[in-house]
Amino acid sequence: MTARHSAGLLLFRHTDDGLEVLLGHMGGPYFAKKDAGAWTVPKGEYDPDEPAWDAARREFQEELGLPPPDGEAVPLGRVRQTGGKIVTVWAVEADLDPAAVVPGTFVMQWPPRSGRTVEFPELDRVAWLGLARAREVIVTAQSAFLDRLAEHSG
Repeated sequence: MTARHSAGLLLFRHTDDGLEVLLGHMGGPYFAKKDAGAWTVPKGEYDPDEPAWDAARREFQEELGLPPPDGEAVPLGRVRQTGGKIVTVWAVEADLDPAAVVPGTFVMQWPPRSGRTVEFPELDRVAWLGLARAREVIVTAQSAFLDRLAEHSG
């Protein structure tokens, strides 16, 4: 079985309090009451024939309902998450109002084995977080992107 691939954009901005990143809290019933490990870079899966950069920009639009910002793309490389998914991320310096986000949705059977399908937002909220707070809540493997961004911005 080949590994699944995701690509995403990590927005960052400089504030008086230091560097902040834009993360999304994963939607759906499994993450509703979770904080640690439930926040992610806006990203999504793509087919091997699609360039990762194009996928990152497309997925940003799909996940947040906003066009991806222009700006210098800083490659942050790849990580392999616990489930085996390989995630490739670029950082882009930009500002964005989380209130403007119109998240994409997904449908799943809920409750399990009920035969009912329910629509949930892909990301149920989006927020700017300082690096220390972001490290506490981001999907564990993705913390490498925060470290790489800090090195680049430092």
